[in-house]
Amino acid sequence: MIHTKILAGAAAALSAVLIAGCGSTSDSGGNSGGSGGNKSGKVGVGLPLLTSPFWQSYNNYVPQMAKQLGVDTLPTVNSNSDPTQQITDINNLLNQNVRGLVIAPLDSAAIVAGLNQADRKGVPVVAVDVAPDKGKVAMVVRADNVAYGEKACKYLGDKIKSGKVVQIQGDLASVNGRDRSQAFRDCMKKGYPGIKVLEIPAEWKAEKAASGLDSLLNANPDVKGIYMQAGGVYLAPTLQALKSKNMLVKAGDPKHIQIVSNDGIPQEYAAIREGQIDATVSQPADAYAKWGMYYIKAAMEGKTFQPGPTDHGSVIVKLPSGILEDQLPAPLVTKDNVDDKSLWGNTVGK
Repeated sequence: MIHTKILAGAAAALSAVLIAGCGSTSDSGGNSGGSGGNKSGKVGVGLPLLTSPFWQSYNNYVPQMAKQLGVDTLPTVNSNSDPTQQITDINNLLNQNVRGLVIAPLDSAAIVAGLNQADRKGVPVVAVDVAPDKGKVAMVVRADNVAYGEKACKYLGDKIKSGKVVQIQGDLASVNGRDRSQAFRDCMKKGYPGIKVLEIPAEWKAEKAASGLDSLLNANPDVKGIYMQAGGVYLAPTLQALKSKNMLVKAGDPKHIQIVSNDGIPQEYAAIREGQIDATVSQPADAYAKWGMYYIKAAMEGKTFQPGPTDHGSVIVKLPSGILEDQLPAPLVTKDNVDDKSLWGNTVGK
């Protein structure tokens, strides 16, 4: 049961934001999702996996942000990297009569079956981190993953100029894996023609990254750079593979391999400080939880949104599928700003 005082405060805060001068977060007066404006009830939260420090952090932020916004959530469920299990999880949550769902899809196509189940029951859904290929969602809360790939490309390209770089890819069944991979590839081709991109399709799995990188380094000991699309699962195996071949050389040494990652977890920041890797794009775990709760609350209240700048430093865009996505900021972190207290990776657990 949501305490009346918390609910009232959160509703007032939400209304204030909606009424602010930012057109993209104004209340259109329409009905978002099929909830019919149901303003209360339990919200189910689905995670893709809990083996990654990034998702562990997101999982810890969920109850904090839900409490701040007056959203009543069930305990999170973990699909353990199994898209089929994720659909089962959604069905189980719907059978518990949840009034809203916040889901981090594993597979952009497979998740559509779960979205259809929710739509048939009139339950609005907010997607976090990964956009579905199609289906009905109130909002996608996600950073610009094309920018992830481009930032990694430009950092490595400016440092290396020519030679070989490795792209350890995510799952290409996910729009995130596709966006990061294609953006990195296109940027290198256009801006750094002297660099050859080698790819490892690792599917967000540490063991695939480890075995793929080991084999690739055996055949290409002259690699100059590595782009890890998910530090939460690829950092440890990448460092171990380099260490086993005496190729883990600290920044500043001419033999150092330039490494850029994605996630912004504390372990990456420690590796930057130690000179093991050089940069990461901070994927906002705290903001994913905050705005996931915000948008599901709004959807349950029947509110809708329009494309345009928001009042929280992001932009809502309409995807080719017609789905709206709030693209949150994701800064590049290097040795120059790794100690910035505003980065969630420096405040998690404190």
